[in-house]
Amino acid sequence: MYGNLYIVATPIGNLEDISLRALRILKEADFIFAEDTRVTKTLLKHYNINTFLEAYHQHSSEKATFHIAQLLREGKNCALVTDAGTPGISDPGNELVARLYGILGMELRVVPIPGPSALTALASVSGLPMQNFVFLGYPPTKKGRKTFFNNLAVFKDMPKIIYESPYRVAKTLMEARAVLGDNAKVIVGRELTKKFETIFRGTLEQAIENINKEKPRGEYTIIFY
Repeated sequence: MYGNLYIVATPIGNLEDISLRALRILKEADFIFAEDTRVTKTLLKHYNINTFLEAYHQHSSEKATFHIAQLLREGKNCALVTDAGTPGISDPGNELVARLYGILGMELRVVPIPGPSALTALASVSGLPMQNFVFLGYPPTKKGRKTFFNNLAVFKDMPKIIYESPYRVAKTLMEARAVLGDNAKVIVGRELTKKFETIFRGTLEQAIENINKEKPRGEYTIIFY
């Protein structure tokens, strides 16, 4: 009988946000596969979890996937975590699941261990109707950026949520303004759940002015509406 592959959500900043179930799974699993083992070690050390830890990220080889598949064949339970939040949302977690289904077929059992997500964190405090919204992830760094931002106008009747790094957030807001206009409304969440969390609400023009006042840092979650 194959082992289980657990997709485990971890805190996006505040270590207290992890669920009791996630802690139990991480302790009981035979292996944990992490996007960045250095980041995950901090979490595991905080909760005295000594499960064997290996790396799995966007540059992992096909050999790494077959290694995990073999562990599952042997009945080992494996947990997949990302640096922060829920695996499979703008990270390589979805690729691992797809590859393992290709190798092991429908006998593979993938178990979600839900929890923190920057996407739902900002949506929950937005005050916007979220029956329908569009999540577009990170804008492309080079090819495809024009199409990405044009899509913001296509979905004009619902909130659009994206992620962005501190290195490109100012550029991204300016490119969004070129499509949506100065007065388009935006909510910008920075360092969500962390000590220096900020949530800005206003127009795109105001958001750009605000970003330019201080050096951007931390990860950003942005809602255009």
